[in-house]
Amino acid sequence: MALFLLIVLVAVALGIIGVAADGLGYLLAIGIVVFAVDVIFFAVRVSRRAGRRPVR
Repeated sequence: MALFLLIVLVAVALGIIGVAADGLGYLLAIGIVVFAVDVIFFAVRVSRRAGRRPVR
């Protein structure tokens, strides 16, 4: 969970720098991609964990 939050913070920081700095729009795109990949990774991890419950 800490890794998820750290990567979200990095994505937000890249997005802010990309918007604020003139000519660094590619950092905004990288931040969006990093955020999307992180959310997908987290969703896959949570769905795998939910499937491991034993049937009673």
